[in-house]
Amino acid sequence: MELTGAEIAIKCLQEEGVEYVFGYPGGAVLFIYDALFNQEQVKHVLVRHEQAAVHAADGYSRSTDKVGVALVTSGPGVTNAITGIATAYMDSIPMVVISGQVSSSLIGEDAFQEVDAVGISRPCVKHNFLVKDAKDIASTLKKAFYLAKSGRPGPVLVDIPKDVSNQKAEYSYPATVNIRSYHPEKHGDVTQIKRAAQLLVEAKRPMIYAGGGVVLADAAKPLTDLVRLLGAPCTNTLMGLGGFPATDKQFVGMLGMHGTYEANMAMQNCDVLLAVGARFDDRVIGNVAHFGSVPRKIIHIDIDPASISKRVPVDVPIVGDVAHVLGDLLAVLHSSKQKPDAASLETWWKQIGEWRSRNSLKYKYSDEVIKPQYVIEKLYEITRGEAFVTSDVGQHQMFSAQYYKFDQPRRWINSGGLGTMGFGLPAAMGVQLAHPGATVACVTGEGSIQMNIQELSTCKQFRLPIKIIALNNRYLGMVRQWQEFFHGNRYSESYMDALPDFVKLAEAYGHVGIRIERPSDVEGALREAFARKDELVFLDFRTDPTENVFPMVPGGKGLSEVILAEDM
Repeated sequence: MELTGAEIAIKCLQEEGVEYVFGYPGGAVLFIYDALFNQEQVKHVLVRHEQAAVHAADGYSRSTDKVGVALVTSGPGVTNAITGIATAYMDSIPMVVISGQVSSSLIGEDAFQEVDAVGISRPCVKHNFLVKDAKDIASTLKKAFYLAKSGRPGPVLVDIPKDVSNQKAEYSYPATVNIRSYHPEKHGDVTQIKRAAQLLVEAKRPMIYAGGGVVLADAAKPLTDLVRLLGAPCTNTLMGLGGFPATDKQFVGMLGMHGTYEANMAMQNCDVLLAVGARFDDRVIGNVAHFGSVPRKIIHIDIDPASISKRVPVDVPIVGDVAHVLGDLLAVLHSSKQKPDAASLETWWKQIGEWRSRNSLKYKYSDEVIKPQYVIEKLYEITRGEAFVTSDVGQHQMFSAQYYKFDQPRRWINSGGLGTMGFGLPAAMGVQLAHPGATVACVTGEGSIQMNIQELSTCKQFRLPIKIIALNNRYLGMVRQWQEFFHGNRYSESYMDALPDFVKLAEAYGHVGIRIERPSDVEGALREAFARKDELVFLDFRTDPTENVFPMVPGGKGLSEVILAEDM
């Protein structure tokens, strides 16, 4: 069957079962858009900015375990998309981004809307391709989807020149993919798994530290089974929230820069640490030398061998798919005659209980001004912990992570590694399209929401009933907090002057806007918003501009050098 390159590209998306493509048309991709127009299987979502297209594909992917797909044009189209691609890359999100390119004869000629998409994207993609012949489109897209999803997931860019998309070729979609030297390991080494099991049952103070890899590998169940079998405390990273139930008594909270006191102290003082799908990043363990000052045995399970011993030397490295390795580890533990020492665990939990008694997440409720923590607590209560929650980046992100108890994976959708403002709303669009009947809340700040606020138009066009929870403190909150702590209260350019009237702005886009200024009105406004099942509601909460996120481990400090609210 002979088709144009554009028709081949769309056929490939159909073969991969792609439901939605998020994109924005332009000259270099018009043949592809024409092919989209002539079929109905793959739906297109017209965003208002290419960054939003990639964030929406990202949110769709994170909430479904499917590969997100975005389509952008050449030049400014693909450069606008780079922030979204880098966001997905940092958090290992499977995605295929198809970009248009100027015609082959014009490449390198500084043609209108030409950029070197392959060169620009190389540092922030898992892989990228420039397709030079229509006959290679099918095999390239097959590789792109395979690379995006297998091993450590990530975004893959496929750059297609305009003339190639109009060139005719025989269409045949490959059944399999074989990429030389790329064979991700699924099952971990049996000997290493047995060593890990032995260390865990002999541990006096075991600790399980689980990251985003648990969520990406759909390994929440085996992780939960392992934690309960060992009787050990479990902590999740920001990206790993929901990988272990937050309401479980063995969960000690999120760890790291804004983690709970008990999670950080247990992490620092354990004698055997099992790291699962996590990478010991700077926001999690703080100062590496301080972390390494306490002797402990470390077991590290990760699909990516480059992540193991990258920042912290480990004793038992296990390379493999997290779900497979945890399953094998559970089998070894079940067959072992040796069990965890109950007396040692009791002593360990007693110590953890003392750390917990500090109640590091406590805050002072006010009748006069809305506390952002209170809004998140009420959001959790009203949605019964069942909502998909997206966030932007800043204080509101940390408050959401601290006070919304995620019991399920893929419910917490946020930009962890890159920390991208403007992520929340378009990501929520992708989540809502993936889960039409679900409750989707976007927690944001008055700074972040303005980064991609034009997507309120997309929400109107596609009737997406997202609930926007704007914690509006009139400051770039996290910037202001650091300026207060470390820059002598010099609030250089962190105050948001001349803010729009968000209620009127929401109404201008055809949505519902509600302003909330008193704590007594918080619950009622949230209930009203979520009762409007078919409408987007923008809730503008005027929150305390002086509130800070606690606990806080200052940059360059160790986990036990934490600042609590009571210390200030």
